[in-house]
Amino acid sequence: MSTTPLEQPSAPREGDLFKVIQCHGNTFEIRYGFYEECDRHALFAEPMEIYPNFIKEPQYTDDGIPFVTAIQLPCEKFSGEVDDNSTCEDCSHYQHCEELLGICTCPDNQKE
Repeated sequence: MSTTPLEQPSAPREGDLFKVIQCHGNTFEIRYGFYEECDRHALFAEPMEIYPNFIKEPQYTDDGIPFVTAIQLPCEKFSGEVDDNSTCEDCSHYQHCEELLGICTCPDNQKE
């Protein structure tokens, strides 16, 4: 009796779609890639999920509430116990949507 080796899932390629997330009326395509150019050339480098950079390119809900990622550095309106590793996810204003996407409910950060 012969056995066939199990096929290993192939690693994602840069540009491959990870997931489509719909959040507060907006649609975000999360694709695989590299955050830094140097990451692309590292030994054993594999693309990872790339989330929007809402600091460089802000996006808002129809009500003017800013989108944030759980992993981005917190703003000056951070509410909670802050340390060197704090991210938006640690802030009491962060409201989780899906995966690493959320919104910032701080009234001071709302767009008029």
